[in-house]
Amino acid sequence: MKKFKAKHFIPAFLAIGLIVMVFSSYESNDEELVVHNPTDINLELVDASLHQISKNHKVLDFELLNQNGEVITHENYKNKIYVVDFFFTSCPTICPLMTNNMAKIQKEFLEDDDIMLLSLSVTPEFDSIPKLKEYANKNGVIDSKWNVTTGDKTHIYDLARKSYFATTDTGDGGLQDFIHTSNFVLVDKKRQIRGVYNGIDNDEILRLIEDIKVLTN
Repeated sequence: MKKFKAKHFIPAFLAIGLIVMVFSSYESNDEELVVHNPTDINLELVDASLHQISKNHKVLDFELLNQNGEVITHENYKNKIYVVDFFFTSCPTICPLMTNNMAKIQKEFLEDDDIMLLSLSVTPEFDSIPKLKEYANKNGVIDSKWNVTTGDKTHIYDLARKSYFATTDTGDGGLQDFIHTSNFVLVDKKRQIRGVYNGIDNDEILRLIEDIKVLTN
């Protein structure tokens, strides 16, 4: 019977240790990308009715119409990682920059079916399906990756304020209510918020892309 030699054991031990370190690294990175509950976020971004919620926040169910006139709901984003923004087609200032940055994210994850995008119009009374389609075509929107949507104004504004924490504005979603925010919101497969980013800042977009990669790992 051959004697076990320590020199054979050490390389194997080191290899196992390296594997453990790699998996630990992935685990710690995911832990660093925290789940955002209302109490974890700047309260100016959170509807007053949610200020005391410290755990288990999940984004709300939704029902919208996309650039093709199709009904889009939370079920279309089930088990997906996705980025949300709020825009309007006639916006001459921040929206073109935001849409351009959403297109960069689309390109980065074009081959990954688990990553999607969702844009919601804050002027749904003006952003008809034909306008959304024209906007989508102009900006290279790929239907299978990115839904550019309209819908009931009160519903959209509730999503912005009570679901995605995308705006510091307060209001009731009525006729005079208006949201204008550059925030991008990252949602994981469990419908949890994992980050809020400035959608017109290139460094923030790079950080968002890296955070998406952490979630996919």
